[in-house]
Amino acid sequence: MPRIYIDTERLRDLYSGLGQFCLHLGHELVRQNPDPDQYKLTFGVPKSAVGIFGDAVQYRSVSWSDRIWRSAEYDVWHGTHQDVAVIPASSSRLVLTIHDLNFLERADYSVVKKSTRLAELQRKIDRAAAITTISEYTASVVRQRLTVPDSKPIRVIHNGSTLALDAAQQRPAFVPESSPPFFLFVGVIHPKKNVQVLLPLLQAFPDYRLILAGDNTHDYALHVRQQAINLGVSEQLLMPGAVSDEEKAWLYAHCEAFLFPSLSEGFGLPVIDAMQLGKPVFLSNLTSLPEVGGMDAFYFESFEPDDMVNTFREGMMDFHEDPLRADRLRWYARRFTWQKAAKAYWEVYQEQTASARQ
Repeated sequence: MPRIYIDTERLRDLYSGLGQFCLHLGHELVRQNPDPDQYKLTFGVPKSAVGIFGDAVQYRSVSWSDRIWRSAEYDVWHGTHQDVAVIPASSSRLVLTIHDLNFLERADYSVVKKSTRLAELQRKIDRAAAITTISEYTASVVRQRLTVPDSKPIRVIHNGSTLALDAAQQRPAFVPESSPPFFLFVGVIHPKKNVQVLLPLLQAFPDYRLILAGDNTHDYALHVRQQAINLGVSEQLLMPGAVSDEEKAWLYAHCEAFLFPSLSEGFGLPVIDAMQLGKPVFLSNLTSLPEVGGMDAFYFESFEPDDMVNTFREGMMDFHEDPLRADRLRWYARRFTWQKAAKAYWEVYQEQTASARQ
């Protein structure tokens, strides 16, 4: 009877990208279990999330400070991100999912720190029986910067959309009914998200607001607010912090455009969420975003204010002049589902359980 352990400790940050990955993938893995009497699932979760995936699976309460269990009770162990702290005993077949190597782009990391993190990840790759990434871009960077033997081909499994289209939409309390139209960004307010470059758009479009929805506890959020004051657009900027699923669905449904000038992404889940509703999306042309955004997204070729304003103005004109563009965006977004992702992960699990029995 194959026993499969899935590390979802990052549910501790439920509204982060990794938290949403663990939540939606976990639910779909349970739903798609090909034989619950044969395959026994155990989820490693923070104590507060015990029971989140229902009663048909088992749970193990874990903490970010855990490091290793010298246990042979699992046949397959899925480390759901590259920074996973808990690793299995040598008898378990490790499936390692790598989301990104964004730390290589961080200006605040020294060469020594980057080398140390690469070495840590290389040890996990050496230990892994199977490796997956969430984008072709991430796979290419892994191949360039790390050693992956031919015996461990990297399998790319794209994420799905996290947006529940059938969820009851709730107007957020921070958006009054008389609010002007708005542009939207969703994600943690962090330097790599580069959202300060969006502020000049508010100068060019004074009748609009910009909502930056996401955790804003990083010092960078203070910098963004100060920049808005300096540019005279602070009254047009809303930074409500993390939002609920219902509030997020409302924001996507009612925004004029979705803006995502990120400097580094392993995938970019909010882009697909916005596309699901046929919204025009404006992205940086960096890392995984061209792969995820496809041909019907608009791309900032430069972060110079005049260039961004021109790109945005021309893009919005193109969007409204093409009556089929919104439908193409919706159709494109339907390629990315958690059903497809979970099916692919189950194929990996079954391959590994078969190898474990040989």
